[in-house]
Amino acid sequence: MINIIWLTLLCAGAAVFTAKGQVALITGSLFQSAESAVAFGIKLAGLIAFWSGIMKVAEEAGLSKSIAKVMRPLLIKLLPGLKDHTEALGAVSLALSANFLGLANAGTALSLQAMEEMQKVNRQKDRASDPMCTFIIIIMGGLTLIPTTVIALRAQAGSAQPD
Repeated sequence: MINIIWLTLLCAGAAVFTAKGQVALITGSLFQSAESAVAFGIKLAGLIAFWSGIMKVAEEAGLSKSIAKVMRPLLIKLLPGLKDHTEALGAVSLALSANFLGLANAGTALSLQAMEEMQKVNRQKDRASDPMCTFIIIIMGGLTLIPTTVIALRAQAGSAQPD
């Protein structure tokens, strides 16, 4: 249904510009928008690659286990079903850390990994466990201490004070 609405709006806009004789404006805008979108995507991909790499290095260096130890008391209260599963707790803590630091794009991959770890210890494989549901709610809440993605987007847009 939404596709039909968008198509209708696009066709109506194109018809109005054609009726006014301003087809050149549509063509110019299309190419300019496409160029801006590609440039924006490349800049954002660089940001994502950088922070994903940082988080992977942190994970390989054992930072996830260190963070899990620090966050363990809180995580056990929030996710009591994972009390005896250190791998799942480590994955959850790393995903939460990435999201708290505003690394939402890196946090997405880490959150998927955390869900896979929690699924391994899930007794009912066809249903989400209570810890999985709680984790989803926490992640979707979007609590961020340092919104690095927003800061980067503002800087790319030319903001005088992106922070």
